[in-house]
Amino acid sequence: MTIRATLAGVAIALTAAPAFAQTTWDMPTPYGDAVFHTQNIMAFADDVRAATDGSLDITVHSAGSLFAHGQIKDSVRRGLAPIGEILMSQLVNENPVFGVDSIPFLAASYDEAEALWAASREAVSDALEAQGLTLLFSVPWPGQSLFLREEVTDPAQLQGVSFRAYNNATERMAQLLGMIPTQVEAGDIPTAFSTGRVASMITSPSTGVSSQAWDYTSHYIDVQAWLPKNMIFVNSAALQGLTEEERNAVLAAAEAAEARGWEMSRAETDTQIAALEAAGMVVMQPSEALAARLSEIGEIMASEWLEQAGDSGAAILEAFRAE
Repeated sequence: MTIRATLAGVAIALTAAPAFAQTTWDMPTPYGDAVFHTQNIMAFADDVRAATDGSLDITVHSAGSLFAHGQIKDSVRRGLAPIGEILMSQLVNENPVFGVDSIPFLAASYDEAEALWAASREAVSDALEAQGLTLLFSVPWPGQSLFLREEVTDPAQLQGVSFRAYNNATERMAQLLGMIPTQVEAGDIPTAFSTGRVASMITSPSTGVSSQAWDYTSHYIDVQAWLPKNMIFVNSAALQGLTEEERNAVLAAAEAAEARGWEMSRAETDTQIAALEAAGMVVMQPSEALAARLSEIGEIMASEWLEQAGDSGAAILEAFRAE
């Protein structure tokens, strides 16, 4: 066979072969692979890959390995990464609506948290849309509770105690309790405790287990003050740049991930509290005095949030209470 005939055969074969165009997305997330949020996102990426026959491939970069938590939103907005996950309340300085789920005792159960999300979702989506971002889904952490180095029954015992904060709401709550807040990311919790930067925190039992809180605290006070949410969003231009089939696959997978994530979060609460207890931590309910003080703080912070959020905030709370 001549070289010309061979090349002709190759050309025919290439022409006959179906073209396969693949879009790859890098997705930064703040939390490690063992955290249920990350596991849910990996399942979301798998669902998208399966639904598109691999034409859209999302690679999840967990534990802040691609961008640090505080950089993820701007990275997606600028197109450095097409999709990402953050704790919603990280953006409260941009718009108060992002902090509605971190008001203590406003929504302190899963049923209440679902009602609050239904009341605030449109406002959150609109705030993201104004920055060229599209909300895909949101999943809550289990209720936030106190991790301490000793039994605390009187709020006065918390005066002057160093406290790990992770957003404006936790920082403000610490101030109202007379504690000393320091911003610490989830991955830095063990180091912050071991070096003496903090001696207490309020977080989910999931984070308590993943950071092995029993190594540096002894008491878990189950106040379940609020259920903060992580939200997953995409650069709107990147989403519109997909084919219709791919876009529909992303939206369908997001809907499934939200439903699955809420169920995973519900299951986490009892499982992880039991894990804390099994590791030797004292699990207790708040005293009447502590519960009363935390409730007062919740009312103060709700009023402060309303002052910042104005009419849109009032509309969210009115819709929430109607639920």
